[in-house]
Amino acid sequence: MNDIHGLVDLLYNVYFYMVLIYVLMSWLPAVRESAIGEFLGKLVEPYLQPFRRIIPPIGGVLDISPILALIALQFVAYGLHAVIDFFM
Repeated sequence: MNDIHGLVDLLYNVYFYMVLIYVLMSWLPAVRESAIGEFLGKLVEPYLQPFRRIIPPIGGVLDISPILALIALQFVAYGLHAVIDFFM
């Protein structure tokens, strides 16, 4: 059971930091257009899009949707831990 919890934690942490790095890369457009930026965009944008449709940028500039996306990701990880604990 610890192995499954560890896997969930690993996947959560990896994706959390991918989203965080992608968001920070938005401050440097040249970095976001690099190969790494495009790769991260392909992995992260499909997850962020639903949040961006629901929550528009504040003042057309400040996008808080990644913050809520990361909070939702954390709830998913907690939920998976609860389901794993329930069935094992």
